[in-house]
Amino acid sequence: MGPKGVLGLAGTLIVVLLVLSSVYIIPETHRGVLLRFGELVETDIPAGLHFKVPVIDQVREFDIRVLTMDLPSRQYLTTEKKPLDVDSYIAWKILNVDQFYRATGGDEFRAQSLLLSRVDNGLRDEFGIRTMHEVVSGQRDELMHALRDRVNETSVQEFGIEVLDVRVKAIELPGQVSDNVYRRMATEREKLAQEFRSRGRELAEGIRADADRQRTVVLAEAFAESEETRGEGDREAANIYADAYGSDAEFYSFYRSLQAYQKTFSGKGDIMVIDSDSDFMKFLKDPMGAQ
Repeated sequence: MGPKGVLGLAGTLIVVLLVLSSVYIIPETHRGVLLRFGELVETDIPAGLHFKVPVIDQVREFDIRVLTMDLPSRQYLTTEKKPLDVDSYIAWKILNVDQFYRATGGDEFRAQSLLLSRVDNGLRDEFGIRTMHEVVSGQRDELMHALRDRVNETSVQEFGIEVLDVRVKAIELPGQVSDNVYRRMATEREKLAQEFRSRGRELAEGIRADADRQRTVVLAEAFAESEETRGEGDREAANIYADAYGSDAEFYSFYRSLQAYQKTFSGKGDIMVIDSDSDFMKFLKDPMGAQ
């Protein structure tokens, strides 16, 4: 290849490089700005194919999708001067690319820092006019909506950023306060448990006393009924004995003597010293009982 061919090839490559460097593409999810010698000459460049002056012009692209940012845990005071550790996050997006670039220089970290500062101040103000109960449950949604609207109004005007949501993820008591609260809760529960135990003991004593009273009544009634039954039995036995004696006095006397002998001489080693002429021995001496 001769010198002219080399020069032609080099010229062609240069032209191709110039054409390629003068073309740029903005993705659908982004918007761009065009800088010339560092000065902003075109903003909010839409998605698609565009042209620029090579070397002189520079293109910056910015994501216009919804972005989220977790805020570091911060401590805020309620209207009762009670500290709370709060974790939160922000959902935001670039609404005005021109305003965003002019306010932040296109630095996303600077934008996040500016948002963090305003949300931090907003949370401090909102917590400061509410009680602990209100920020934890009662007015939590109202607090978030008010803070979002407040931060969004200034961020749109100053930074070209739309704040879509500010949300509290967690609200915790500080460690030392939590320990004190847990101890107080434990003390209160122990006091309540002791009160229940005292009531239980008092109720148990009442039940036990009532049971003892009922037992005493039942035993007394049973004893009275048994004595009455025993009395009726003794009366009936006496009647039977009287009838038997009236029917045959001699046989009855003999039968009673036999019962007495059986009880007296039931033990083999028993010894009895008695006069042989006594009435107790009459049926042993004479079956007919003659003296």
